Amino acid sequence: MVEQSLRKNNVTVIEKASFDDTIIFAHGFGTDQHAWKDVVPAFENQYRIVLYDNVGGGMADAAAFSPNKYDNLYSYADDLLDICKALNINDAIMVGHSVSGMISLLAGNKEPGRFRKMVLVGASARYLDDENYKGGFTQEALNGLYQAMANNYYAWVSGFAPAAMANPDNPEFTAGFEQTLSAIRPDIALSVAKVIFQSDYRHELPKCTTETLLLQTKQDIAVPLEAAEYLHNNIRNSRLRVIEAEGHFPHISAPNEVITAIKEFI
Repeated sequence: MVEQSLRKNNVTVIEKASFDDTIIFAHGFGTDQHAWKDVVPAFENQYRIVLYDNVGGGMADAAAFSPNKYDNLYSYADDLLDICKALNINDAIMVGHSVSGMISLLAGNKEPGRFRKMVLVGASARYLDDENYKGGFTQEALNGLYQAMANNYYAWVSGFAPAAMANPDNPEFTAGFEQTLSAIRPDIALSVAKVIFQSDYRHELPKCTTETLLLQTKQDIAVPLEAAEYLHNNIRNSRLRVIEAEGHFPHISAPNEVITAIKEFI
């Protein structure tokens, strides 16, 4: 069971010495664990590092994906908890980007002892606008996104990647994201995108008791500042930090900003 959980999510453990503290890094939609490659070196000499790929992305077991099982984020949270059990992880620092922000929060709510602190990077409880709530998307806009993905996935990738990365002066960042996004099977990508963008976990926020840092960039196509502020206002023990970075992937485009923020928090 232990080996199966680790193999399913392509878990990587970096342990340069015997450390008491563990940091888990979890990636967002369209990327994989390598998205953290410029952040991890700043911590690997002081912490045991755990990285993994969410099912449906990266080098996770493709056969493990089922649209029926992974039709909500609770299933992904259970995968994270299975990894924690397999590696006997408790009282860890959890760093989750984008959708893995909510996955981390759901896992922490279910088993509070697993994480003592959480860092949520570009996270959102709901992407769809609602009454008195700005998630960043209308249903019409999301329907258009799904249609574009279904009509010509790779053409959609070529347009979405630069918009989400928002770093035109560094085309290598966009190229890397295009590569990992294109590696996902189109039908799986569409299924996962719908699960993410149609999700609403606002009711879970008040249940969170873990000290939480919310990292937000100045401009993010996927998560407006209002959505980050909503998290801050509804997660009791949280602080919001807007960092000097653009786009949805500051750990890729501005790793030093993310590293500094994490270190000051933990």
